[in-house]
Amino acid sequence: MGKYKANLIKYSTIALVAASTLALGGCATRPLPAPTEAQVTANPDYLIGPGDSINIIVWRNPEVSMSVPVRPDGKITTPLVEDLPASGKTSTELARDIEKALAKFIQQPVVTVVVSSFVGTYGEQIRVIGQAARPQALPYRRDMSLMDVMIAVGGTTEFAAGNRASLVRTVDGKQQKFNVRIDDLVKDGDISANVPVRPGDVLVIPESYF
Repeated sequence: MGKYKANLIKYSTIALVAASTLALGGCATRPLPAPTEAQVTANPDYLIGPGDSINIIVWRNPEVSMSVPVRPDGKITTPLVEDLPASGKTSTELARDIEKALAKFIQQPVVTVVVSSFVGTYGEQIRVIGQAARPQALPYRRDMSLMDVMIAVGGTTEFAAGNRASLVRTVDGKQQKFNVRIDDLVKDGDISANVPVRPGDVLVIPESYF
């Protein structure tokens, strides 16, 4: 009988600790705040990132006009320009840098850079991990929302706890966790759960307990 009571106390303690842990986890998340006016009106220029493909067009010089990938180290290489940093720059900034490099070989070069395949810098991506059908990193697009993200990753798996999902976001240099309701949005069509996402967000979709 004494052994039975001891086991009962032990399992009750474990259950209490688990419940406390869940409660603390819930307190760690908070509702996603509404975007500020500055965030709504912001229209940042696209920044080139590793993995992007870019078309370099040099006016009246087709022999040096070409499509090149941005290497994992963020640089590009062309026949006349080697190891030129491209990551973190706009297409206009990169075009001016290429003009400066080509000026050694071509008189007054005029360069246009067109991004043809978008990945973006890591700080401009939306990362989706956990119980998504296709976890991946997505390039951020202007006015991107949670619904856009879920369409891109193919929704959730059958084991996902969508309403316990969270967005991890850096606010004023600190990471904060906000609760999002994916099941309400995707399964119930609750548009109020369709919140805006921001560059650098990480969407974490946990597995259901059952």
